[in-house]
Amino acid sequence: MANLDHKAIRKAYPDAWFIDDSTGVFKEDGSKITINQTLVDAARATLNSDAADIKYQTDRTTDGSTKYDTIGNQLDMLYKDIVAGKLDTTGTWATHIKAVKDANPKPS
Repeated sequence: MANLDHKAIRKAYPDAWFIDDSTGVFKEDGSKITINQTLVDAARATLNSDAADIKYQTDRTTDGSTKYDTIGNQLDMLYKDIVAGKLDTTGTWATHIKAVKDANPKPS
């Protein structure tokens, strides 16, 4: 055994108490858990999907190069668009939101 995916194993086997790359996976009582790689692979896919969702959220709000403006500024954009009669795709708010969504496409 080598390079076990500890996080995926813990997700697939919540009762895994000790994981060692050379000896295996064990419960708290010391009994060995026989790993089903299909379950570990499915857990890894779920973990990767969850991480992509979190990255997508943080890119749009805090970490991305193009992110949403503050709620207060977005409300100001909407108010100005209402006054200017631009509650369509040409308004400041709509173009701002589109730019953020285009820069941070939703993961599939």
